[in-house]
Amino acid sequence: MKLHLIAVGHKMPDWINAGYADYARRMPSDLPLVLTEIRPGHRVAGADGARARQIEAARIQGALAPGAVRVVLDERGTQATTRELAGWLENWMAEGLAPAFVIGGADGLDDSVKAGAGKLFGLSRLTLPHALARVVLAEQLYRAVCIIKGHPYHRD
Repeated sequence: MKLHLIAVGHKMPDWINAGYADYARRMPSDLPLVLTEIRPGHRVAGADGARARQIEAARIQGALAPGAVRVVLDERGTQATTRELAGWLENWMAEGLAPAFVIGGADGLDDSVKAGAGKLFGLSRLTLPHALARVVLAEQLYRAVCIIKGHPYHRD
């Protein structure tokens, strides 16, 4: 099973790329973390970003693997502990489902992306920069996999 991360944004700072790559590299070969970067929609100064979000939504939809469980990151989504995240992963693995975690861009996500989600997931009640969210998510996925596999990385 692959864990997919679909993130709006490209040309990330080196420290973001390095942080993400470090955790993706640590993932076991039977649970690789695969990043798909979505080019942001064109934003018009003074506009609310709705058109850009619609463009991004179409690109996200095109990047989703058939049958993927769409897990949309949203600050208003379900908050979970790392152990609960590990439980979600175990359940998806048992059902043969591959999750696709979706991180929006600077203007958030179009409502159509959220409406089609299998789960709305809040990493934090804090609003995180979308670039930093991909590093935090990668670390949490690595930590959750360590819990599943009995690796001592996570300590309660």
